[in-house]
Amino acid sequence: MYTQERTAVSNLVVGGPVAVNSYDNAIVAALVENRPVMLVHAFNGGYLRPAELKADSHDKGVKLATALDPATKEAQGHLWHVTPAGFFGQRPLYFIESAAGQVTPQPAPAGQADAGRGDDGVPKPQRRRISVHQEAPKTTADTVQVGLPDKVGDKWRGKNGAPEDTQLWIVTVTPWGGITFVPITHPDAILGFKDHAVTADSEVRLTYNWGGDFTGTVINTFYPRLPNEWNVPYHHVFT
Repeated sequence: MYTQERTAVSNLVVGGPVAVNSYDNAIVAALVENRPVMLVHAFNGGYLRPAELKADSHDKGVKLATALDPATKEAQGHLWHVTPAGFFGQRPLYFIESAAGQVTPQPAPAGQADAGRGDDGVPKPQRRRISVHQEAPKTTADTVQVGLPDKVGDKWRGKNGAPEDTQLWIVTVTPWGGITFVPITHPDAILGFKDHAVTADSEVRLTYNWGGDFTGTVINTFYPRLPNEWNVPYHHVFT
């Protein structure tokens, strides 16, 4: 369908009412294998990237870019990890983490616990996550930030003080192979764009899900693309 790479997993249900039976390796890689993917918008082919790529930026948002410039590619600003983060009822939850500016923490001193290690024994990298403003989508100000959990501002923390509350997303697979992001703090909203404008450099916002479901509107549909698929044409229902 999109690429020569395929997964052997069929009818994988991930976070939503639609089964992934298209063997699209990019969706499975994003949601299960935790491989970094590009989040390409269904409407114009632009991709999500942090507004600021540096590791020490924690108060900037996300935008839609339509050209992959060398600086962004070098910094991995076009890549995202959709990281499993537990469950909300029976719905899996995820963090949306940028591959740009991730930091490998120093090993903990002897006798102290570290932040966790991967299968290879290396400390897990610290990645900046997309956080949602407490008052989104009512506020007209920025409603998302990309930052480390302990560095985001107070309004991007959960109302009980836990930053994770505002960084957890339900990921719903759409019938045509896209994915939709729904924050658990604002279940009537979706990850969309300011003024609903899906154009180059559009600023990402939380917007009300006027369609009433997770699959109906153009503004909230993204295709996970593996990095080697950037220039591969793909088909979607809007053409």
